[in-house]
Amino acid sequence: MFLRRIRRDSLSDLPGLETGRLTIAPLSAGDARAVHALTDDPAITSAVDFLATPFTLADAEALIASGRHGRDRFLGVWSREPAAPLVGVVGTHLRGEGAVEIGYWIGGAARGRGFGTEAVSAIVGLLRRRFPRRAIVAECRPGNVASWGLLHKIGFRETGSEGHRPGRRQLVLEGV
Repeated sequence: MFLRRIRRDSLSDLPGLETGRLTIAPLSAGDARAVHALTDDPAITSAVDFLATPFTLADAEALIASGRHGRDRFLGVWSREPAAPLVGVVGTHLRGEGAVEIGYWIGGAARGRGFGTEAVSAIVGLLRRRFPRRAIVAECRPGNVASWGLLHKIGFRETGSEGHRPGRRQLVLEGV
């Protein structure tokens, strides 16, 4: 019974998946250079409060290693086009006993192509199956029009609460 509880309350063994255009898989140490190249962008680091500016290779390695304890897990989003680079990162985070938070960033060259919606929708589906009793939440600045719109498009609604991060509002996925 104890081992079952660890698995159910951990993100460490969250599987990868494929969508029509994307391969989404947990990041590993070998992905650090790709994460660094994608994320060392002021448009990303200024929007995601826990990312350093500049975002170094050591920062990428630490981000990936943070999944060891099972409370956080970062997944890479790759286009399935031949020789396609990493286009985004989706973070999943267990919050207390009742919620799992999702966050994400998409690289500049990939923005506006629907990759964010496709990736976040796929991960939300995975989280619903994996954690059927947990609420799925996100935090977003209302001024981040693209991200705010993406979250609403896939079914998130504002809770009326401030997020834990400065300037953000909390959203929850409806219909869970």
